[in-house]
Amino acid sequence: MSADLKVIREYFAKLGLIPEMADIYFALHAYGPQSISELSRHSGVERTRIYRIIEQVKQTHLVEVETHYKRSVFKAAPISNLQILISKKEQEVNDLQAQLEELHNTMNPQALHSPLTRVQFYRGVDGLKQMLWNQTRQPEGSENISILYENMQGRTEAKFFERWVRKCNEKNMNFRGIICDNFVASQQKWYAKHVNERLARWESRHVADDVFKVTHSTVIYGDITSYFNWKDGEIFGIEMYNQEIADSQRQFFEMLWQKAATVDDLVGRTQ
Repeated sequence: MSADLKVIREYFAKLGLIPEMADIYFALHAYGPQSISELSRHSGVERTRIYRIIEQVKQTHLVEVETHYKRSVFKAAPISNLQILISKKEQEVNDLQAQLEELHNTMNPQALHSPLTRVQFYRGVDGLKQMLWNQTRQPEGSENISILYENMQGRTEAKFFERWVRKCNEKNMNFRGIICDNFVASQQKWYAKHVNERLARWESRHVADDVFKVTHSTVIYGDITSYFNWKDGEIFGIEMYNQEIADSQRQFFEMLWQKAATVDDLVGRTQ
């Protein structure tokens, strides 16, 4: 197998396409328009197999068919036509995301016969992303309050962060954050190299270390209190589902919010 064919096969596999489709397209691209017999010989795919999958191949928009006298001739379409398939898959992912939120609401702990308190543990970057995405499941216009040790985008990367911000803005979510010197430094480092969409409803205040030393990030929304820790190479998080605990943490946040200083003149909008 040539290196070029291997690359095409690997990319097609990521799109959910079978290896024979890559073999057929590669053969058409290399040898030009062909009949079924010629295509079978050049691609190594059995003729009967080509007949069985030809409709799937045409749906990729990578193969065009010309009808000649008593036979069909196949030719390669531009590889850029895969954008049609990619766009379709993006829509499928968006639909699945919307359905997941509906499923989450259906399976909400309050709707089940579960204990009053539930604790969920997460590890690694993927766990961190899941915890952050859980915040977007709150009702439109809800508030998210936090005490932040470090920004999230430095750990989750720009693509996820922008998707998270866009979802929060679409739901008109409100954010208030108490930030420390380490958070400010992480923001300055990030925005020295990146430009991205920001939270539309974000307000922050700065707390000095001698007032309250922030050692990890805490986020409160709904009946959930989340704790994030990603220092010293260890990334883990905890979600605690309990309304009384969440309300107690809100009281603590409001007391600290009154002691914290506004940061508009320090770092401007920090998210």
